[in-house]
Amino acid sequence: MPERWMRSSVKDFKRYYNPDVGKAVRMDTNTNVLGSNPAAMRYLAGEFGDLNEYPNTYSDGLRDALGELYDLERENFVVGSGSDETLDIAFKTFMDWNENVTVPVPSYTLYTYFVGMNGGRPVAVDLTDDFQLDVDAMLSKKSKMIIMPSPNNPTGNSFKEKDIVEILEKFDGPVIVDEAYGEYAGISMIPHVNEFKNLIVMRTFSKAYAMASLRVGYSISNLKMSGKMNCVKIPYSLNRISEGAAIAAIKDQDFIRRSVDLVSKERPVLSDGLKRLGFVPFPSDANFILARCPMDHNDLTEGLRNKGILIRDFGSKDGTENCIRTTVGTRELNDLLLRRTEEVIYGC
Repeated sequence: MPERWMRSSVKDFKRYYNPDVGKAVRMDTNTNVLGSNPAAMRYLAGEFGDLNEYPNTYSDGLRDALGELYDLERENFVVGSGSDETLDIAFKTFMDWNENVTVPVPSYTLYTYFVGMNGGRPVAVDLTDDFQLDVDAMLSKKSKMIIMPSPNNPTGNSFKEKDIVEILEKFDGPVIVDEAYGEYAGISMIPHVNEFKNLIVMRTFSKAYAMASLRVGYSISNLKMSGKMNCVKIPYSLNRISEGAAIAAIKDQDFIRRSVDLVSKERPVLSDGLKRLGFVPFPSDANFILARCPMDHNDLTEGLRNKGILIRDFGSKDGTENCIRTTVGTRELNDLLLRRTEEVIYGC
């Protein structure tokens, strides 16, 4: 195929992380180690009705349930097939061709993908040495939009609320705060969506809600911004089965509390175990830990893969040199990871 057939903005795209999993223990995706959401599973075991009919155009039932959960209105929400779709909607709605989007580095790698896919140009701004926002640098760029994840992926820390608020107050354009791991952090910008004309918060059912395979995500913003985004959103993009499972999951907040409590208990245990093996783990508010390795990152991740455990290798990326990222597991999973890691380090 001639290269000239491709759209110029996507010629350099590479496929996203797609390991050969086999029977490996997955500690690379930061999904919920308690397993599938029980309320969603009970819903999936039931009857779905007539599959010949379309789902609700804009997932009104789920948006009503989210409104009740957060004490907001239905029209504050845009629902999509994973928060990846709602990110895509935001860029489609507010960014024109060749406009810049400020992206902190290191952060979620797919941000640059969505910006480029929609014809924009990502502008990288380095985080500070302690992985916090460099507010002045973020605001100095001539960009149409700003995006940031809090807690940050892959570093795990939340950004300071005062820094986020300063950016919201001083930046003349949409600001996306991606809270994919927000349930674990216990702090959120969601209560402030009606205070700021430019705030968009992203959330997902893939992490704490343990529903990654059903692909449900949503954004929260003021009524004007959400209204425009719903006009751009592809109608019917979230299927009725996923919507029903998400509504059921919202009603079981005890599962979310148990999931968060598990991570709060096990995260320091895993961090201490990594320290004993010579790692330098960074502070985390999420259900994963970023750590600098005591050996070559490639050798470590490959060694663990050979022993049946997958973790994420960030050692070749700017700002996370020689670092790996691992999900915080149950005590049994964490013990297994630490034993296998020790074997790799000492050549057992």
